[in-house]
Amino acid sequence: MDLTSLDLALWAGGFLGHLTLLFVLFYRRLARSFPFFTALITLGVVQTIILYLVRAYGANSTYSIAYWSLTVFDTMLQLCVVYEVASRVFRPLDVWAQDLRQSFAWLVGFSVSVALALAWMESPPAHTWMGAFIARGNLFGAALMSELFVAMMALSVTARFPWRTHVAQIAQGFGVYSLLSVLIETGHSYPGIGSNVQSSILLSYVRMVVYLACVSYWIVALWRDERPGRAMPPELRQKMFTLQSRLTYDLQQLRLRAKQ
Repeated sequence: MDLTSLDLALWAGGFLGHLTLLFVLFYRRLARSFPFFTALITLGVVQTIILYLVRAYGANSTYSIAYWSLTVFDTMLQLCVVYEVASRVFRPLDVWAQDLRQSFAWLVGFSVSVALALAWMESPPAHTWMGAFIARGNLFGAALMSELFVAMMALSVTARFPWRTHVAQIAQGFGVYSLLSVLIETGHSYPGIGSNVQSSILLSYVRMVVYLACVSYWIVALWRDERPGRAMPPELRQKMFTLQSRLTYDLQQLRLRAKQ
């Protein structure tokens, strides 16, 4: 199928958006603070170039292999971004709180289980096992990302941890896009929509437009200065580390005595 003018415009928009966002990340010296997010945006640039060249000069089978290989890599980087955001939110003193680390681990396990269940219950209108596997894989990835970002934000509010502005804005963009992706992947499997080629193409366009909106939001948000937080003096930080270590040791001793 030949690319339409809208297809080319969305591809060009994504490519320019990723390049602009990369410029912002490096110019504002945020690439070092968000290495996985920067790697994900860099992959977006590389992905656009590779897929365009394969689409123009390669076979359809080669394009499919390249697309799904890059999609797997993209999903892995998104999971790394989840951890990156969580580590910034739940480590206000650069040390994981033990109870929150355990809660986050349970959150990941629960999210994976729910995403697998949703993907398994889906009935994609595919005529081959590969098509069904791809459809279920798309839903699994979208559901997992949306669950992790939404639950992580809820956990941070419950724990009353302050959000650093740039971290919050990265998470908000991913949260909105992931939630919409779940709805779109569900729509692809809905009777009357998934079997309609025009409806499926329209849903894909909606996804791309929303993602471009998220990229534009990140460009503007990360270009702006972050609200300055209260800096903790090194002496007080060291005292907090010492106090935390002491409390952890005392709790361990109390648990040992209770078992005896």
